[in-house]
Amino acid sequence: MAYSIDKETCVGCGSCAANCPVEAIKAGDDGKYVIGDACVECGACAANCPVNAISQK
Repeated sequence: MAYSIDKETCVGCGSCAANCPVEAIKAGDDGKYVIGDACVECGACAANCPVNAISQK
């Protein structure tokens, strides 16, 4: 199951990217974060998101 970031909930704090062990999360042009194909589905991003914007789909 892949992880995804809800752009409506994301506040652009960068906590997810800072905690990603494979650097799969980058900021988009709108300042919101996006999970790329390098994701290994470890869940570190979701565990560290202060607004619970990340979920498994």
